[in-house]
Amino acid sequence: MRWRGERESSNVEDVRGSRRGLAVGGGLGTIVVLALALLFGADPRQILNQIQGGGAPAPATQGSRPVNPEEEELKKFSSVVLASTEDVWTDIFRREGRQYVEPKLRLFTDQVDSACGAASSAVGPFYCPGDQRVYLDLSFFRELQNRFRAPGDFAQAYVIAHEVGHHVQKLLGTSDKVDAMRGRLSEREMNQLSVRLELQADFYAGVWAYYAQKKGLLEVGDVEEALRAATAIGDDRLQKESQGYVVPDSFTHGTSEQRVRWFRKGLETGDIRQGDTFNARNL
Repeated sequence: MRWRGERESSNVEDVRGSRRGLAVGGGLGTIVVLALALLFGADPRQILNQIQGGGAPAPATQGSRPVNPEEEELKKFSSVVLASTEDVWTDIFRREGRQYVEPKLRLFTDQVDSACGAASSAVGPFYCPGDQRVYLDLSFFRELQNRFRAPGDFAQAYVIAHEVGHHVQKLLGTSDKVDAMRGRLSEREMNQLSVRLELQADFYAGVWAYYAQKKGLLEVGDVEEALRAATAIGDDRLQKESQGYVVPDSFTHGTSEQRVRWFRKGLETGDIRQGDTFNARNL
């Protein structure tokens, strides 16, 4: 991705080196559950509350780490990607007669407080609609490359663009409508709505990529990087790898094929009207 020299966002909040939040116990099993369930945009409140069981807040701790050149590079890259999403969505909203409210990107280390509750870096990147922030521990990008076998800077950009897609859903009222259904539908029905919400965020990530491509930011192989990332985090693939079999009724993000298809649709059309996953017969 040709990102060097591009504008950086002023909406990056760097709180790395300081930690405050609930103690998240449970060991490796908890980390695996959180990583699989919350990866790329699930509401962290549900699972954190279940796992923590109302645990007491851990004391605030302050710390500092030596400057890591690799992480500083990732911070700058993330800031450029966020700025690009700001430009794209501001323009799209303006054409629709709306105003785009830019989200914040909060970079943290290990643990962070949010309006959705305290979260460990084990949950992966997430968007909190309560404070309209995207939360990211930069170490996740190493996980993306090593654990999920999805290397490349555009795979990383896809992660950020997906979470910004959830912010777009917040601004359009989509996520609020889904959230209002909690407690009124069965777990299976809520899972189905969650899948549609996640696939739409994938589509919105594709819409951003459409305009990034038009601006000349994409290089040969970038699209393939994003598609590998989308494939790597499909529910079917993650369940198959973690437990050896799949349970479709428990899907919350969509299959690898679905995630790739909706991202590609956004990339090919650049038209937000084509992304109504909630009324699509064939996901």
